[in-house]
Amino acid sequence: MPKKALKPADSHLRSSMGQEILVQDVMTRGVLTVQKYDTIVNVAHILTERNISGLPVVDRDYKLLGIITQADVLSMLGMGKAHTVKDLLKYMLGERLPERRIGDTVGDIMTGKPQTIRPDMNVSKAVEIMDDKKIRRLPVVDEKGKLIGILTRADILRAVIKKLK
Repeated sequence: MPKKALKPADSHLRSSMGQEILVQDVMTRGVLTVQKYDTIVNVAHILTERNISGLPVVDRDYKLLGIITQADVLSMLGMGKAHTVKDLLKYMLGERLPERRIGDTVGDIMTGKPQTIRPDMNVSKAVEIMDDKKIRRLPVVDEKGKLIGILTRADILRAVIKKLK
C-alpha cells in the first residue's frame, strides 16, 4: 500500500484563512476619491503625490461611477494597459503605440462600471475576483452602490500577516 504524501502542518491554515476574514474587516475606509469632471492633470498629481495606483470615481452621493488608474492616465500617452517598458521606450524614441485615449477629464478616460465587492464577502472571494479579472483593487460598495471602502492587495497582505502572527 503506497504511503500518503504528508502535507505541511499549516496547509489547512493557508487554505481556510481567506474564508475566515471578511472584506469589511480589512478594507481601507475613508477612501480618497475623485469625480468624473476632475481634470486628468489633478488625478495624475494625486496618484504620484500619494503613491497610489488608482482612485474610485464617485458622484456627489458617493455612488461609484468608475475607477481611474495610472494605466488609464498613461493610456493618454498611447501606452496601453498591456504595454511593457519596452513599448514605452519605443514610444520615447518616436514610435506610435495603439489604444490612445483622449480627453481632459476623469470621465473621458476612466474605466466605467468596475468590478466591486460587498463588505460581508470573504477575502478569499475577493482574491479570486482579483486574480480572475487581473485587477489590483476592488471598490467596496453597499447594497445601493455607494462606495464605503476599497480593498487592495496590500490590505489583504496585511490581514494575512496579522493572522499568521
